Amino acid sequence: MAKIIKPGLRSVDLRAARPIEKRADPELLTAEHRAWRDLVLQRAVYQCEAVDNGRRCSVRFPSRLFADHIIERKDGGAPLDVRNGQCLCGKHHSLKTAAARAERMKVRY
Repeated sequence: MAKIIKPGLRSVDLRAARPIEKRADPELLTAEHRAWRDLVLQRAVYQCEAVDNGRRCSVRFPSRLFADHIIERKDGGAPLDVRNGQCLCGKHHSLKTAAARAERMKVRY
C-alpha cells in the first residue's frame, strides 16, 4: 500500500504575524513632489515611456502610472528635476526599480 504524503505548507495566521506596514517616504508627499510628478506625466502624455523591442509601451491612463526618477534619489538623482523623470507603467516601474536595487547591492572590489 502506498504512503500518502501530506502537504508541507501550513497557513499563516496573519493575526500573529502581521506584514510590515508600508509607509510612503515623506519627501514623496510634498506639494513640490506632486507638482514634479504631474509635469513628468503630462510631458509623457500619460503613456508609459518604456521601450521594448523598439516599441513604446502602450499602457496609458487610466492605468496606474508612476513618475519614476531615471537616476534614483538614493543614487544621487535630482529629486525635482523634470529631466530626471520618466512615466512608467507598474510593470516597467517594478522592473526598473528591481534592476537599480540589484545594481546598488552588487559587491564592488
